[in-house]
Amino acid sequence: MTLRQCFEENGADRLLDAEKEEKLIALGRLLLEYNEKVNLTSLKTEEDVWGRHMVDSALLAPYLSGASTLLDVGCGGGFPSLPTAILCPGISVTAMDSTGKKLAFVEHAAKTLGLSNVTTLCGRAEELCKKPLRESFDAVTARAVAALPVLCELCLPYVRQGGAFYAMKTDVSELAASQRAADVLGAGAVTAHGHVLKLSGEDAERCIIEFKKTKRTPDIYPRRYAVIKVKPL
Repeated sequence: MTLRQCFEENGADRLLDAEKEEKLIALGRLLLEYNEKVNLTSLKTEEDVWGRHMVDSALLAPYLSGASTLLDVGCGGGFPSLPTAILCPGISVTAMDSTGKKLAFVEHAAKTLGLSNVTTLCGRAEELCKKPLRESFDAVTARAVAALPVLCELCLPYVRQGGAFYAMKTDVSELAASQRAADVLGAGAVTAHGHVLKLSGEDAERCIIEFKKTKRTPDIYPRRYAVIKVKPL
């Protein structure tokens, strides 16, 4: 299956044009090549990368129509930050991770593909959340990073009022447990957007949970990670 066929099967081909398709294909091949030296993904085939990284990441793009800045917390090998930068070239994407070797790939891929709208930031989210980054992003996202109440505390402090945090999850099972965190951290409305991702003939449940930021996050948050993990909001 080609990348375009994978996007078509998931109703996401409207996001593509010839240039974006070419860059996504090149990104997937860069990932697999780089992965032979540095372990970034367990995926081994292009078809798996098209579905489980590219289309999965592309689910976020339709929610970003009003955003000009995006922070990807715990970006890993650059997903969803790199596909988002390709699919939404008008958005300035900041890829944050505490592991330098992962960010080295993000930087390499961005340079190779000519993605001038990607910057990287090395460090822990709870330690970097100071001015000018604090409450400065239109959108913040995190994919496969931590439990939802923990993610709320790590991510919502970066979102400006009127912006949103988009947690990329498999389902809504953690939503109820995150409601108090959302309230405390300034999210006035929470919406779960369900998706079904078709992967190699199988249906995989996905959910983008949108936390709309309506008020400032109290200055005491985020706390130290050891505290967040042991005593989540």
